[in-house]
Amino acid sequence: MDLHAPLGQERKDKKPGKGGTALSSLASALAVVSLAGFSAWTALSPANLRAVPPINLTPAPPETAEAPDTLASREPQQEAAGIVRSGPNDGAVLRRTTTPDGNVVTTFSPTGRQGPVIIGTASTQDPRLAGQPNEDLIELTDAGGLPAVSASGLRPVDFYARPWSGARGTRIAIVIGGIGLSQTGSQKAIRELPEDITLAFAATGNSLQRWMQEARRKGHEIVLQVPMEPFDYPANDPGRGALLAEKTAATNVANLHQAMAQISNYTGIMNYMGARFLADDKAMDPVMRDIGKRGLMFLDDGSTARSLSGDFAKAIGFPHAYADVMIDAQLDRQAILAKLDELERIARRNGQAIGVGAAFDETIAAVAEWRNEAVARGIEFVGVSALANDNSP
Repeated sequence: MDLHAPLGQERKDKKPGKGGTALSSLASALAVVSLAGFSAWTALSPANLRAVPPINLTPAPPETAEAPDTLASREPQQEAAGIVRSGPNDGAVLRRTTTPDGNVVTTFSPTGRQGPVIIGTASTQDPRLAGQPNEDLIELTDAGGLPAVSASGLRPVDFYARPWSGARGTRIAIVIGGIGLSQTGSQKAIRELPEDITLAFAATGNSLQRWMQEARRKGHEIVLQVPMEPFDYPANDPGRGALLAEKTAATNVANLHQAMAQISNYTGIMNYMGARFLADDKAMDPVMRDIGKRGLMFLDDGSTARSLSGDFAKAIGFPHAYADVMIDAQLDRQAILAKLDELERIARRNGQAIGVGAAFDETIAAVAEWRNEAVARGIEFVGVSALANDNSP
């Protein structure tokens, strides 16, 4: 008996069969050779053993600029605890803080400006900064600062737009133009009209920067009126720097830029006169392309049925709006109120309507009175950009 065998087992003498030792040695040798060969193959062909990476269907952004995105869809880069940037060139720093009840509060601080601003989205301007331009939406040129789309795709028409409820009820936008042409008229319009009335600044006006800042701080959305050639030019002259059908494309674009540089913080361009110019496709083409590439809306005052502005907006792909009613063609209080009632009928039929007028005392008084009554009837007044067709591709 083998005393070293496990308890309850007897180890019997095993005699290897014929060739057993040789087979065992051969198997061991083969195993060593196989392992050595596998190791050599691995060393020589490492790529064959690497895991195949997943296919990324999202195109890689260019190395020189971050791909356009939005805060809602991107994974922001953490710069510090709770701090992210909305985009590489938007001048926006966001701080997200989680409250004890689990809600996330987002604060927005423009780069180079003082104080955080609480907002709902990063695409609209806070009223406390409304008199100051977003530096990322300005292109510095020989003509001055011009509107521009930011590197991350933010457009002036979006950033400077007046916020609205988002409800799909009956909506009206009223645009009062000629701001800057008369000091008393400009002051009266800015201070007496409700903040949800859009103001149109005449590029040929005076003290536009001061009026712009006051209007924006009050809460008004603003557009810029650019003089354009009417059919009876020069007997009816829209003013200096007017865009003329017979001028070269370079001259008209240069005059457009001179007008654009007068102020900032506007959502779009509106024609002042311009029946002939708006009907000339060759003259319109370079001007509309420049407006579109700068992220602006074009507001057509609706004074001519021959206007091609809507066709260009659709073809190029930028926001566009038509005015439905000129409310003060007859400068009389009762006549203006009648036109405003017509505007409401159009809005109730179509869901929305746009009225345009000028900063006359009679117009300002009638609009302020009628607007308050219309609100009581369930009308929502919005900035004109809210009623534009975007036409973006």
